Amino acid sequence: MSSNKKLLVLPGDGIGPEVMREVGRVVNWLSRRRGINFDITEDLVGGASLDAHGVPIRDSVINAAREADAVLFGAVGGPQWNHVGFDKRPELAILTLRRELGLFANLRPALVLEPLVDASPLKADLVRGLDLMIVRETVGGIYFGTPRGIETLADGSRRGVNTEVYTTHEIERVAHVAFALARQRRGAVCSVEKSNVMESGLLWREVVTALAARDYPDVTLSHMLADNCAMQLAREPRQFDVIVTGNLFGDLLSDLAAMLTGSLGMLPSATLGAVDAHGRRPALYEPIHGSAPDIAGKGLANPLAQILSFAMLLRISFGLDAESRTIEDACSRVLSSGLRTGDIMSAGMARVGTQVMGEAVLRELEKLEG
Repeated sequence: MSSNKKLLVLPGDGIGPEVMREVGRVVNWLSRRRGINFDITEDLVGGASLDAHGVPIRDSVINAAREADAVLFGAVGGPQWNHVGFDKRPELAILTLRRELGLFANLRPALVLEPLVDASPLKADLVRGLDLMIVRETVGGIYFGTPRGIETLADGSRRGVNTEVYTTHEIERVAHVAFALARQRRGAVCSVEKSNVMESGLLWREVVTALAARDYPDVTLSHMLADNCAMQLAREPRQFDVIVTGNLFGDLLSDLAAMLTGSLGMLPSATLGAVDAHGRRPALYEPIHGSAPDIAGKGLANPLAQILSFAMLLRISFGLDAESRTIEDACSRVLSSGLRTGDIMSAGMARVGTQVMGEAVLRELEKLEG
């Protein structure tokens, strides 16, 4: 690269710092072996920020994220912060970054690698060769709609309110991302909503249908209700290429799709904003798994999802396709060698911890480098 790219690293809570350390070793390898360097800033978010600064994310961190070429995020939250008010919960860190950076499209791949076919809870013949992408809208819908809140009624009872809201613009921009991805894959988009019972779902279906007819006649579009989509993911997941859906359904369906691969600990994600006038696109990359407080600090976490999130970052934000592919290949070769963390352990494999798995990835990188 002609100049160092700015990378903001936010390890977060729980297992976040442990798996992020293994990414740091890959970053060092890229510098040493490929001469690729980054201007890296690291800061606190989530519960760690709450303990140190009284808030889950500071304005200075948001500003650093705006100035960065990409953000690499860990995971936030844990039971030690369950007592804090709703307005200070650790998860606000990621929600705030999505809103402030305009990160509206979350890309969550569900890819079953051949060495992990037996790790899936589904039968091997259902998931072998699975390769689907869920595109989830992330700054609209019921998570951000208003009115919202908890109120006390006249009789003393309480009522919680959240509002599902989508506009034509919000639907079109995330659908554009899905259709563009489908053109690079197998050319099929399945749009998911609940148009049978929700007006917002009906608008979603109408807008996506019109957009497909106008701009993407070469892409096959189908529609599916969210409950049926959940059933179909468990029944015949390989029927899908790209799924595009709203915030709530995308949250649920992407975790279900992730488990088809055997573990949340294996899958990366990217959340993208709009390209600005200077060609810059805000982007945040994070593993799908959470902070896993039950194993935090024990060296048991699977670092591959965090490493693969960094590989997505290299490809999408920095255009380093070869380096991204090399890292992905190294992770696949480690799995082929029989090494497993506890989340993907199966009979006959060798169980290892976070650090050993990271070291194995580095060894494979060296082999691939020749």
